[in-house]
Amino acid sequence: MAYPDELLTEGEQIVMHKHPHPKILILPVLVLLVVVAAGSFLAAVLSAQTWAPWAWLALGVTGLALVVRYTVVPFLRWRTTHFVVTTRRVLVREGVLSRQGIDVPMSRINSVQFHHTVVERLLGCGTLVIESASDEPLEFTDVPNVERVHALLYQEVADDR
Repeated sequence: MAYPDELLTEGEQIVMHKHPHPKILILPVLVLLVVVAAGSFLAAVLSAQTWAPWAWLALGVTGLALVVRYTVVPFLRWRTTHFVVTTRRVLVREGVLSRQGIDVPMSRINSVQFHHTVVERLLGCGTLVIESASDEPLEFTDVPNVERVHALLYQEVADDR
């Protein structure tokens, strides 16, 4: 999904657009599998009861609520989180119903750092830290290909000066 061009200023171009690393979806997928497995098992166990249709309805409603809360909502949150580097600024937008965002102009960025653990290195993600002129450092976690993003952002900051 491309970042909306109408949110850019005149002459500004997108250099890079990413969502958080998909590793944050591992737990929601596991929850989905556990809910489906447990619901299926309980539905089979309760099938011999005379009140089985009511139990199946309760299982279905409970399962649906769990899947929506712990699988669908995290997926939507992941899908609607954007990390964008343009020729003039770094933008972060997140949120499903209520949105929030951060914009850091390239001219205000003092330094760009990254770090990642051994597991994050294997998965190809990490944390990007941007220090700007007057604010506290901004940390962006689960950035895919964080070393490449770091190099790209450093290049954009150098080109802006």
